[in-house]
Amino acid sequence: MTTRFEGTSSYIATDDLKVAVNAAALLRRPLLIKGEPGTGKTVLAHEIAAAFDAPLIEWNIKSTTKAHQGLYEYDAVARLRDGQLGDERVHDIANYIRRGKLWEAFTSPKLPVLLIDEIDKADIEFPNDLLQELDRMSFDVYETGERIEAKERPIVIITSNNEKELPDAFLRRCFFHYIAFPDRATMQAIVDVHFPGITQKLVREALDIFYDIREVPGMKKKPSTSELIDWLKLLLNEDMPLEVLQNRDPSKAIPPLHGALLKNEADVMLFERLAFMNRRGS
Repeated sequence: MTTRFEGTSSYIATDDLKVAVNAAALLRRPLLIKGEPGTGKTVLAHEIAAAFDAPLIEWNIKSTTKAHQGLYEYDAVARLRDGQLGDERVHDIANYIRRGKLWEAFTSPKLPVLLIDEIDKADIEFPNDLLQELDRMSFDVYETGERIEAKERPIVIITSNNEKELPDAFLRRCFFHYIAFPDRATMQAIVDVHFPGITQKLVREALDIFYDIREVPGMKKKPSTSELIDWLKLLLNEDMPLEVLQNRDPSKAIPPLHGALLKNEADVMLFERLAFMNRRGS
């Protein structure tokens, strides 16, 4: 594969992120992407697939997800039911094998990008349980006696919100990159991609408020990039006068349409208290 990831017209990638993606793709090591929610970790996998012209296979991890589900699942209940009903399908056990996302990736006719999204949601044994299959790129289907092998090692993107530590043995097998929260210049570029032609005075005022909110001590959930984009969309839709933003001190008052930025009742109460204290002091 000679294609390099350079970001896309809809995704602003920093230089160090480009290096990480291309290094992982060259080595065919799983690329472990960490960062706070809303920094574009999941979207990155979509953009990598588009850049490499590769099909994207998504495995969204939940707290109940087990590693073997990525390989396959044997539906014994369905087979028992069909046996009771006299269905002819019951004589072929392969009819009751459900392919998992790793199976799809290993047998894809075209080199795919496999996204294992939010791996830290699963239990602590989940990453280690994946190690052998990700290393060998093969596994056995014991019910049918067949072996599933990858013709070519897929590009694997693994995301984590850093909610729990991942095992050292798993980390050793990954190429790691942490997506830092965008600085103001990068955020400006992201906004320009989403809102070409937007009034720059509005962007400057909105970014002032946005970054000031993130700096308020005691916040439980700082607003993310995706929430900034939603907020700007609402400001434009409501045709919010620029003066409304200019006349507000975001460290002391609730910003307009704050429901797009503040997603926690404790944070809303924090800003209400700051606004109340500001009114009393004025």
